[in-house]
Amino acid sequence: MKETAARKAAAVKEAAAGRTPAAKEPVAEETSAGQAAVKKAAAKRAPAKKATPEKAAPAKKATAVKKTATAKKATPAKKAAAVKKATTTAKKATPAEKAPVVATAPAAAPEPTPAVAAESVPAAGEGPAAVAAGPTPAEAAVSPALTAYDRDRLLTGTHHDPHGLLGAHPVEDGVLFRAFRPYARAVAVLAGEVRADLHDEGDGFFSGVLPLREVPAYRLVVTYEETVQEVEDAYRFLPTLGELDLHLIGEGRHEDLWTVLGAHPMTHEGVRGTRFSVWAPNARGVRVTGTFNFWDGTGHPMRSLGSSGVWELFVPGIGEGELYKFDIARPDGSHTLRADPLARRTEVPPATSSIVTSSQYEWDDAEWLARRAERPAHEAPLSIYEVHLPSWRPGLTYRQLAEQLPAYVKELGFTHVELMPVAEHPFGGSWGYQVTGFYAPTARLGTPDDFRYLVDRLHQAGIGVLMDWVPAHFPRDAWALAEFDGRPLYEHEDPLRAAHPDWGTLEFDFGRREVRNFLVANAVYWCQEFHIDGLRVDAVASMLYLDYSREPGQWTPNEHGGRENLDAVAFLQEMNATVYRRCPGVVTVAEESTAWDGVTRATHHRGPSGFGGLGFGLKWNMGWMHDSLQYMSHEPVHRKYHHHEMTFSMVYAYSENYVLPISHDEVVHGKGSLVSKMPGDWWQQRANHRAYLGFMWSHPGKQLLFMGQEFAQGAEWSEAHGPDWWLLDPAYGAEADHRGVRDLVRDLNAVYRATPALWEQDTEPAGFQWVVGDASEDNVIAFLRYDADRNPLLAVSNFSAVVRPDYRLGVPDDVPAWHEVLNTDEARYGGSDVTNPHPVKPEPRPWHGRPASIRLTLPPLATVWLRPA
Repeated sequence: MKETAARKAAAVKEAAAGRTPAAKEPVAEETSAGQAAVKKAAAKRAPAKKATPEKAAPAKKATAVKKTATAKKATPAKKAAAVKKATTTAKKATPAEKAPVVATAPAAAPEPTPAVAAESVPAAGEGPAAVAAGPTPAEAAVSPALTAYDRDRLLTGTHHDPHGLLGAHPVEDGVLFRAFRPYARAVAVLAGEVRADLHDEGDGFFSGVLPLREVPAYRLVVTYEETVQEVEDAYRFLPTLGELDLHLIGEGRHEDLWTVLGAHPMTHEGVRGTRFSVWAPNARGVRVTGTFNFWDGTGHPMRSLGSSGVWELFVPGIGEGELYKFDIARPDGSHTLRADPLARRTEVPPATSSIVTSSQYEWDDAEWLARRAERPAHEAPLSIYEVHLPSWRPGLTYRQLAEQLPAYVKELGFTHVELMPVAEHPFGGSWGYQVTGFYAPTARLGTPDDFRYLVDRLHQAGIGVLMDWVPAHFPRDAWALAEFDGRPLYEHEDPLRAAHPDWGTLEFDFGRREVRNFLVANAVYWCQEFHIDGLRVDAVASMLYLDYSREPGQWTPNEHGGRENLDAVAFLQEMNATVYRRCPGVVTVAEESTAWDGVTRATHHRGPSGFGGLGFGLKWNMGWMHDSLQYMSHEPVHRKYHHHEMTFSMVYAYSENYVLPISHDEVVHGKGSLVSKMPGDWWQQRANHRAYLGFMWSHPGKQLLFMGQEFAQGAEWSEAHGPDWWLLDPAYGAEADHRGVRDLVRDLNAVYRATPALWEQDTEPAGFQWVVGDASEDNVIAFLRYDADRNPLLAVSNFSAVVRPDYRLGVPDDVPAWHEVLNTDEARYGGSDVTNPHPVKPEPRPWHGRPASIRLTLPPLATVWLRPA
């Protein structure tokens, strides 16, 4: 960890040896050589009395050395000569047009400290140009000393307004300049053609008063043991955040929060640098620390921007690639080093620092974005391939994945991919569901722009991108969000409300407006900055109920005496309303497993429960998933006793807009893969697997299938190695069995996308009619699907292990003939090839309550689709 004393010592050692990092920007706050000199000087100085327990020691060392050097150099004769020379030169060399920055010595000036004597100024060609050119020396009067209280607060990092003391400020006798440069030997001010040495106040403070009529534009010349650096003063700049930004943050309504908090390279008042800003309302003080100051934030205290709770500092010369964290003084005076909650780039875990970044990516998906809003998601074909990016092809980066994943998904015919969480997380085994960097794509696979490239390539291939989003909870890591500024901030202040009972994490305080703002803006951020087409919101059920996984006495009812988390309800409504308003064509999907009323109802429509809808576009149908998998796990001979498990979903199918998920949760932790859930021998397992997929693709709702299940992987998934791609190797003996299942998935998607009856009226009862739903003795299920123009598709599933010839089904009498468009028992899929190869004409024989009927041969353990011929 860079923050440790050992790392600092290493930095000192490297600096002394001349191994300093290259500067990140053309104008450096303190260049590498200067930083090396700082550390080397600090290492050589004798210890002095400490002013504070932690940070004062280096400053005191600098003071002790400074005083010693002054005593050796400055004889009274030399001091007098220096004063006379400085005064005379200043009077002779100041042009009239530079009147605002003229500095003349006062009549009774105190004896100056020659902080930068002639021998310490580099000759021409050895230092910065402004120094080598020899600007006119001027004399700075001694300034009023800092109070012991202010000095101590600056040294300990607990001052709320360092800009009020540091920088340049008008005073009665002119302009007061004060710099805080720990480890420096001397500091001078450059204002136009005038240079004035500041007086050493000890502990790294330097100050002086110049007889100026107004504050000039100026720079600092900072002298270290072996180098002199000309730099901008971070404390001469006005705040980079405006009143409107602070007002919106305070109201919890800043929908572009990521543009004002965090680290942003920018040009401010004509100077390049980086603005750092962080919300920490309970902090006594905040300092920014990083590679640019050798992880010693003593000289970079941030200012508090009033009641907003925001702390801000513009650091000149700092650019992309710098690592940083915030050094926060807690209310009790102790310090904690925290990653930036709005960092847009991070180190590769297990390293935890934030990284200054800005996007240079140029998108090429305008056509996709313009087209995606043409049809609502619940009225469009939506077939989802769920992917865990780090293990889909282990070892591939975002850009390498972009060369393989779009082509694979396009070949299989899926309309969308759903990415398991890509936001930064410290533990890979959490699969991304314990997030610490909510605004940063995981650095394991590349940079944020690399991730943009992957999304762009998927869009160019005609594939939408959904991603899992985790606003329910966050881990307790001491460098992340937990008690961020010394008190509960992002989590609820009530420990019972804060602790998530299942995962050892902390729940967000959805009742705090700044926390809601952090999350709502985060949802918008992924959709706008990364062109994400939809958010699958994780663990919604755990957010909605105060008693979720809690025993009596472990939760407190809401203000109405109920178990509903009213704060979470309001947050979800606000998030959905904001995303749909800001990002046309985006869909939100709820992972919600209860009977909550109105998950996909509009937020302004109230339901029987009295709540407005949550506003999601789609909801995972966990009931269908559980019931149907339970049915399929039974031997065919026993399925007649469980027939209702396959038909019950139609009782509530139109209560919400549903997705049918066979997700990662169903193929891990001892649950086995999808094909391994099926009974029978290997042939029967695959036949059941194929029949189930055919039933799933024809059932009302959208489909989601987790990677590896598309080719009947036998082993359950592990993030350590991902799908068993070797099963598709032609050299493998059973390769044809697995490739046949994958070919079926490809054809299911192709027919699905070409048949509006399978998706256009997914949420309308008029889009579905039972043909036979009670044939439990036969293990047969048959129904009709209709598009908006009443064009039908007939889906028939035979979940028994026997062929059923001449099976009669009632059909509409206005269809002259039916032909088979898909049969999961075809030989090319690995089946027994029992098919209906010729068009089937209805007979005028009533059946199943319809005026006509057809006779089909139903293959064993198979699903058949038929369309009008």
